[in-house]
Amino acid sequence: MKKTNYRTGLAAEALCRMALRLKGYGIIASRYRSPLGEIDIVASRGPCIALVEVKARPSREVAAEAVGTRQRERLERAANDFLARHPHLNRHQLRFDVMLVAPWRWPVHIADAWRPE
Repeated sequence: MKKTNYRTGLAAEALCRMALRLKGYGIIASRYRSPLGEIDIVASRGPCIALVEVKARPSREVAAEAVGTRQRERLERAANDFLARHPHLNRHQLRFDVMLVAPWRWPVHIADAWRPE
C-alpha cells in the first residue's frame, strides 16, 4: 500500500508540473527536501514564486481537507529554508498554492491558498 501511495504521489506531482507549465509557470524545483519539511513544487511566473503542495486523494474534496495547519506550518518552514538557500529569489512575491488531484480529473490549482500568520 505504501509503495502504491508513493507512486500515486509521484504521478500526481508530474501531472501538476505539466499543468503549471501549460499555465505559463517555470518549474524551479521539485520535491525539495530539507530537515524542516518538503516542498512538492517550486514554480515561478512573472514576479511570483509559488510554493505548491500537491494532494492526490480519491476526490478533490478529500484532497482539500488533507492540507491541515501542521502541514502548512511545515511547508512554511521549508519555504524559509529554500529561500535562505536561494537568496536571489527573495525579491519575488512568495505565494503558497495547493493543487488537488483526483483520479481521471485535471488538477485544480488553488493559487494563494493561505498566507503565513
